[in-house]
Amino acid sequence: QVQLVESGGGLVQAGGSLRLSCTASELTFKNYAMGWFRQTPGLEREFVAAISWSGITPHYANSVKDRFTISRSNNKNTVYLQMTRLKPEDTGVYYCAGGDSVADPTSSEWYDYWGQGTQVTISS
Repeated sequence: QVQLVESGGGLVQAGGSLRLSCTASELTFKNYAMGWFRQTPGLEREFVAAISWSGITPHYANSVKDRFTISRSNNKNTVYLQMTRLKPEDTGVYYCAGGDSVADPTSSEWYDYWGQGTQVTISS
């Protein structure tokens, strides 16, 4: 059974940093594009960042560009999201997702597998 397990969430002050990790099991990780999405209560899940199977092509939401960096280690079956200069509006549950045929990495519809999420809270 495929599992994606996120970690690294927490409570930090505005301006701080966090690094999220998502480790996959029971899938051929190197064949999957990986993405990060976030959700706050009452709002739809929104795209944050994505990376191709090769790690060459990252995509970012405009709201996080130049602050967040997505990367992956295919040897460790893990995708990372380094978040810097965090803002209160970055608060939410962060989910990682994986898909092997992702035509639009910014759309959740293309991803096959999802983690349970990790809470990120940024205090002002």
